[in-house]
Amino acid sequence: MTRPFDKKLGRLVGGGSSGDARPGNPFPSAPLGGAVAQRFIDRMDRVLKARDSLLCVGLDPDPALLPKPLRGLPASRRLDRFLDGIVDATAPHAAAFKMQLATYLPYGESGIRALIRLPKKIGNTRLRILDLKANDIPNTMRFFRDAAFREMGFDAITVSPWLGWETLEPFHADSAHGVFVVAHSSNPGAVDFQEIPTPRGPLWLAVIGEVRRLAHAHGNVGAVVGATFSDAFRVARTTLGNTVPLLVPGIGAQGGTLATVVREGVDADGRALLVNASRSIIYASAGKDWKAAAGAEAARLKTQINQLRSGLRTS
Repeated sequence: MTRPFDKKLGRLVGGGSSGDARPGNPFPSAPLGGAVAQRFIDRMDRVLKARDSLLCVGLDPDPALLPKPLRGLPASRRLDRFLDGIVDATAPHAAAFKMQLATYLPYGESGIRALIRLPKKIGNTRLRILDLKANDIPNTMRFFRDAAFREMGFDAITVSPWLGWETLEPFHADSAHGVFVVAHSSNPGAVDFQEIPTPRGPLWLAVIGEVRRLAHAHGNVGAVVGATFSDAFRVARTTLGNTVPLLVPGIGAQGGTLATVVREGVDADGRALLVNASRSIIYASAGKDWKAAAGAEAARLKTQINQLRSGLRTS
């Protein structure tokens, strides 16, 4: 049975940087330590509804794959031109952007500067996610938290639960910013550990159960489930219930099944799901039309997702 889907759009305001709290802004983000802040789960729902999109564009700049017209430029200009072009081309279709830290490190200082600049470029009418898969003792995790949210302006990060749930304690008091916990990743080796049996079912499902508890307690926790693990989505959504968000990598180049992800991954309102695609969008063309090609692929994927969650099928 297809779940109902509310297609009514919210009101948007243009641009704006992180922390923009101007009157009329539907997506205010409070700084760390602010007295009043909208919970991340609620803010994500408003963004998805207003953008009429579940698409998350992965901004992962591989030096070997940048478009040919940019390869003659100095490294820093090449990177900035590419990222700005992709953001401009895909923003009309995206609800979120996700940046994988590792893809910026080969560029050295220019990569770190770009990573710091991007959240301001994107603005706070779309979610900005830093993909770290971070995990360490709580005292160290607070440095990840402060750097990502306060200094760089991201709205959420990805984390791993491997060192235990106490490692997420620094994030509990900051409900305005999100934490996506890796439950089942999209790589083939995920089964080595994530499907180990536990008293609560396979390890990934035990993680999902704890994510639900933390999400209801703090309002800012979601789960990462890879699209290549399509059998998990129905049980993951059933366990999480409504509103608890899923972030799904593996669509496009990694071969995940979009129809299953959308139909089984959305909640009863047709939201609470971010479908991430990176290489299939940002490297849609290596020629002069690289920006137009990226925009067209983002538009196509957004439309396909919306048709699926509306109970329609594409040809």
